[in-house]
Amino acid sequence: MSSPASANAREQQGVYARYPSLVDRTVLITGGATGIGASFVEHFVAQGARVAFFDIDETAGDALADQLGDSCHKPLFLRVDLTDIDALKKAIADVRSALGPIEALVNNAANDKRHKIEDVTPESFDAGIAVNIRHQFFAAQAVAEDMKAARRGSIINLGSISWMLKNGGYPVYTLAKASVQGLTKGLARDLGPFNIRVNSLLPGWVMTEKQKRLWLDDAGRLAIKQGQCIDGELLPEDLARMALFLAADDSRMITAQEVIVDGGWA
Repeated sequence: MSSPASANAREQQGVYARYPSLVDRTVLITGGATGIGASFVEHFVAQGARVAFFDIDETAGDALADQLGDSCHKPLFLRVDLTDIDALKKAIADVRSALGPIEALVNNAANDKRHKIEDVTPESFDAGIAVNIRHQFFAAQAVAEDMKAARRGSIINLGSISWMLKNGGYPVYTLAKASVQGLTKGLARDLGPFNIRVNSLLPGWVMTEKQKRLWLDDAGRLAIKQGQCIDGELLPEDLARMALFLAADDSRMITAQEVIVDGGWA
């Protein structure tokens, strides 16, 4: 049985845009088992893409793949620890063998675990960089040859408005997310001659189950109401629909950009 979220993604195809260029295109999504990543998976599958997704949460990943099993192309889930670069590269090779050359990459995986400046150690610093930014570079490196051969491709790096708002409470996370902009622009310049587009997608405070369970309180609700121009909840599907556009040929001349989806907060 499909989850309410996956059923909703399908129903919305009759309301929101369809992208013929995404049909049968191989799309890789990191951190795709839950939250925003799961919405990416659902929406790309609903477009008829061949979707693979990685996550460390095997239970949630298997469940999502099963829920979408009656789609045109059942998504391929692989359990991958993205901080293990050798494992990441092997998994990407496995996706290529199973689904064909990868022509769209959504670098979504991250962890916004709260931490204090005084508690950061060299080891925890390196771990925060590894889970929030390092894998984005190596995933892009690993799929670039596929995209060069195809003379087309789209890489979407997930950033955050957190550092733009000068948020405190997780300095290594905001450092990593600010770095996404530099990574995006550097890759866009080097890969542009091959018709490969690289953009950053910057969410505001997205109301995933994790965010509501761990961080959202009355003060947070007030901050959202005061900060956003649009008074409403920012949802995972709001990010997913922008990712569809950035991956599709409709955005063929958009690269090296920061696309902010935050209800007008930043």
